Amino acid sequence: MAFPKKIKNDLNILPSKTLMARRKELLEYIQEDGTYLPKSVLHADLDRGMLDFVRDDLEMVADGKKVNPIDIITTTQNWSQFTETWNFQDLDKNIKPPFIATVRQPDVKYGSNPSLQYTIPNRKQFYYAKVPTWDGNNKGMDIYKIPQPVPVDITYNVKIFCTKMRHLNEFNKIVLQKFSSRQAYTFVKGHYIPIILNNVSDESVLDIEKRKYYIQNYEFLMMGFLIDEEEFEVAPAISRALTMFEVGTRTKSRKAEMWPPSNQFELNIQFLNSVTTISELFNYTADINVGDSENVDSYSVYINDNYIGDDVGLIQISTNDRLKIDVVKTDNTKDAVIFTTATLI
Repeated sequence: MAFPKKIKNDLNILPSKTLMARRKELLEYIQEDGTYLPKSVLHADLDRGMLDFVRDDLEMVADGKKVNPIDIITTTQNWSQFTETWNFQDLDKNIKPPFIATVRQPDVKYGSNPSLQYTIPNRKQFYYAKVPTWDGNNKGMDIYKIPQPVPVDITYNVKIFCTKMRHLNEFNKIVLQKFSSRQAYTFVKGHYIPIILNNVSDESVLDIEKRKYYIQNYEFLMMGFLIDEEEFEVAPAISRALTMFEVGTRTKSRKAEMWPPSNQFELNIQFLNSVTTISELFNYTADINVGDSENVDSYSVYINDNYIGDDVGLIQISTNDRLKIDVVKTDNTKDAVIFTTATLI
C-alpha cells in the first residue's frame, strides 16, 4: 500500500463561508484600503493573475527541487534579453532546465464570456453603492456608479523546458488534473477569473547536432474583464440639514376666525386694464345683488355657460356653479368694477 505524500498536520474546525456570507467576504476584500469602489482591473493585473496561477496552481517538483517559473510575462521579442538576467543559469551563463515560461500573445480580443457580452450599450453608469456623508452640519448620501466591465479574451502559452521525459510527464499530469473540469480560476483583486485549456502542442528540438531538450506548449485562454477606475462616478444624493430652535413651553389658544364673518358681505368684481371677462367657481349658495359700477357700459351674465341676461340686478348662485361675466367698458384703457352684495343661503 502506497503511503500518501501529502499529510495534513492539523484540521481546520472553522467552516468556510458560503453563499451570501462568501459574497460579503469578497466585497470586503475588494473594498479594502478604505475605498467604497472596486479596484481597477487592467491588462497588467490580468498578467499578474496568470503568473500567480502558474506559480501556485501549476507548481512542480523535479528531482526533489521546486521548479520556479519565470515570474514575468515574456514574448518572442524580449526572449534573448531576459535570458541574461534569469537566476537558473549554470556557471557558463547557459539556461539550466527544467524551467517554465509564460508567453502572452499581444492581440487581446473582445471577450466571449456570455455573462458580460453585449448586454448594456453605450457604457451606461449603474448604481453600485450608497455611502453616507457628514460634514458636521449636513447629513447626506453619495451615490457611487460604475459602468459594466469590458470582457476580454487573452491567450497565454505556458511552456515547460526540460531534458527528461519524466519531468514532461509530471507537468502534464498537473495540468490535466487541474483542468479536468475544463476550466480553472485565478484570483485577481477579489474577482475569480476563469481560465480554459485550449490546446497542448509539442515544440521539442529534434536536431541531432544540437542539444536535445523537450518543449511542451500549453495554450490557455483567460476570459477576463477590464474595470477602469477613471470611469467611476460619484454623485450626491439626498442631503439633510439639522436645524435647532427654541420655543416657549406655554401654549396660547386662538379662536378661529370665521369666513365670511356674516351671512352678508360685499363682493366687488374688478376687471383690470385689458380684462373684459371673469369666470369664478363658487363653493357656496348665495344671492348676489348688483349695485353700482365704474367704467361699465353693459355686462352679460352666464352660469355654467348658460346665458342668464344683460345688466341683471340679482344673480342666484348654487354650490359648484361657475359664474362668468362679460363687460363692455366705457374706456378700455381703465379698470372696471361692479359692486355687489352677496347673501349666503
